[in-house]
Order: sequence, then C-alpha cells, then structure tokens
Amino acid sequence: MNKKVCVVGLGYIGLPTSLVFAKAGFEVVGVDVSDWVVQSLNAGATHIIENGIEEVFEEVRNEYKFKAQTTPESADAFIIAVPTPVNEDHTANLDYVVSATKSILPYLKAGNVVIVESTIPPRTTDDVVAPILAEAGWQVGSEIYLAHCPERVLPGSIFRELVENNRIVGGYNSISADKAADLYRTFVKGEIVLTYSTSAEMAKLMENTYRDVNIALANELAKASVELGVDALEVIQLANKHPRVKLHSPGPGVGGHCIAVDPYFIIEKAPWATPLMATAREINNSMPSFVVEQVEKIASPFQELPVAVFGLTYKGNVDDIRESPALAVVNLLRQRGYQVMAHDPHVHPDHCPIRLYSAQEALNGAHCLVVLADHNEFALLDENLLRNMHTPVILDTKNCLNVSGSSRATVYNYGNLHKIGLLEPVAAR
Repeated sequence: MNKKVCVVGLGYIGLPTSLVFAKAGFEVVGVDVSDWVVQSLNAGATHIIENGIEEVFEEVRNEYKFKAQTTPESADAFIIAVPTPVNEDHTANLDYVVSATKSILPYLKAGNVVIVESTIPPRTTDDVVAPILAEAGWQVGSEIYLAHCPERVLPGSIFRELVENNRIVGGYNSISADKAADLYRTFVKGEIVLTYSTSAEMAKLMENTYRDVNIALANELAKASVELGVDALEVIQLANKHPRVKLHSPGPGVGGHCIAVDPYFIIEKAPWATPLMATAREINNSMPSFVVEQVEKIASPFQELPVAVFGLTYKGNVDDIRESPALAVVNLLRQRGYQVMAHDPHVHPDHCPIRLYSAQEALNGAHCLVVLADHNEFALLDENLLRNMHTPVILDTKNCLNVSGSSRATVYNYGNLHKIGLLEPVAAR
C-alpha cells in the first residue's frame, strides 16, 4: 500500500484531503504556493474554517504525519487539488493544474499514482495532464498511473463526506483506476465506482449542472410570479406535494466554486449542444440584478440613507465568498448610488474585499435590510436592532428571518415581492 502522499494545493479541498489521508496512517506532505498558508499550518493554525478541522489537524500534527511546504517531494502518490478558475470568457483556466502537474515532475518515480481532484473540463486528464507526464519521458498507464477523482463534498460536512460519500475514480486506463481506487479504499467507506477519466470528469460537472439548471427553474418562477402576482414560495410548496416533484427555492443567485462554475466547463467544450445549460447560467447570473431592482422599489439611492446587507458568502454558515452573488449585489447597489453597510459573522475582515460592520452598525439608520445568506445568526436576529433602522423594511432573499409582529418591520421575500409598496408594516410572512 502507498504510504506517502503529496497533496498539491491546500485550499478548501486539498487541506481536508491531506488531513484525512494523514489520519488514515499516511505520511502526508502538503504543498501550497502561499508562504503564508505554509507558515500558518506549520505553526499550528489552519487557514480555512470547517467543522472538525482543528481537532483533526491537531491530531495528525501531534503524530507527525503532516507537514506543509512550498515545493513537492518524492512520494508514492501525488494528488492535485488546485483551483480551476473561470476566465472572463467563461472558459476554464487550467494554469494552476498545468503548473501543479509540472511541479511534481522532478519527484516522480516508476509506480507512482497521480490523481487530479481539481474540477476540470472533459478530456483534461487525457489531453492536458497525460501529455505533460509523457513529455517528461513517462509511459502513462504503465509506469505512472493517472486518474481523475473529483471531490463531491458539502462545506461544513467535508470530513464526514470525504469518508462516507461514494467516490468516482476515473482512470487514464483500467489499471490506473485500480491503483487510484486502492488509495481511496484506505479511508472511504462509501462505494468506490471505477470508470474512465473522461466519464469521471463529466459526471462531476453534471452533478453541479443538474443543480444549476434546477435552481434556475426556481429563480425563473420567482421572476414570473412577480409579474403574475403569485406567491412563488407557496407555489413551490404546493408543487412539491407531488411525489415526483422537488422544486428548489429561489435566491439571490448561485455562487461557490462548483455550481456557478462547472456548467461552463461543459458549455466550453460543446457550446452548440448545450443551450439549456447556457440559459440556466444566464438566469442565475441575472438574479443579483433582479434583487437590486427590488431594492430600488423599496429605497431610493438619493435619500442618502444606507442599505444594510446581511450575508456575503455564497451559502449559509460557511466563510466562502467565492463567486458569491452577494458580492455582485453589493457592487451593483454601489454602482447605482447606494451606501452599503455589509455584515457577515462568518467572513474574516482580512479575507473580504468589502468593509464589514457589526449588525448594530449596519442597521443603524438604514433605509432597508437585504438578507443574502441564510446564516443561523440571522434566523435568531435580535429584533431590538431593527428599531434602530430609519425604515424597518426587509428584503429576505433566503426566507430565513424569524421576525415577530412586535418589530413592526415590513418583510418581503419571494412570496410577496409583487406587493412591494402595498404593505403596511407587518410581521414576517
């Protein structure tokens, strides 16, 4: 069994993956280009927020099974877990994957397993990664075993899901799939499904594209409901009574480095064959503008009163602001002349491009409150803070607030947007 693993990329996936391998008994070398990340980890401090990460990190460090550094070293297996951002034209930027692959070339030896966990467009393993290894003189599939094994975890539950979730292992060839699967069998309790690399790449992308398309359907319903004077939330609740219907909930858009990105990797490779996927992306990308349009119905930018924004992350109870539609909402509001006071208890001020305020500071004198993430803290909001608002009007795009009638706040969500301007201050619906 492979006993030493080198993980290139120590972000939201790479670091937890490193720690899980270390906990399973492997010697793990974590590699990152950031000196700050490496120094922090070697000093005993993790740089990401995730349930259970501190405990696991402390455990494996105490047993000397994990270390971080800026360059790779020889190992039995190499895992590439670097970001794959999207270019301005929505094509995949594979620079990090290419750089990571090249960085391990001096340390490869016959029999090594190379696994790409980064989310990548179809055929990237075969057409990009394999040629780099081949140009270095290796026979891919016989001397070096290459596979794509996409991560499929939920932030907040990463350590549980890395172990319990089913795992797709897509090999460059069948023996590569077998070698990679043996590695994951050391800690994965879920089913390990073997296939070829292109199928694994496409499966990961389709998992998130499926969700993107269905979220777009809910968001389009919300837009149509405003025009038709319909309660979209009630419609969703009623439709979901059907045993084979499960509509999602509308929101301010789609974010994170999965659902908001992965469909583009398929569209890029076959734009003529993916009109549904492209349209879903357009719909979800339009939601920040739709939210701002609703704010404009509530509050004029020329009244010189601030707009409070609660929640900058792409989903509730995480610290991740990558591709967050909330940031797009804030930027659009500012472009249209609004003063924005943003609050998010989960985001570290040093990691945020927008100045953050306390809840009290954000609400003081505000003309309205816009909720863009369903953090638990917002559901338990101290209603006394609402009394400090100039006008207690709330646009709750996540339908997560629990506001009583005593606050005298007017609350709008996707159930009653068609009533903006018609309601007297009432309790949340």
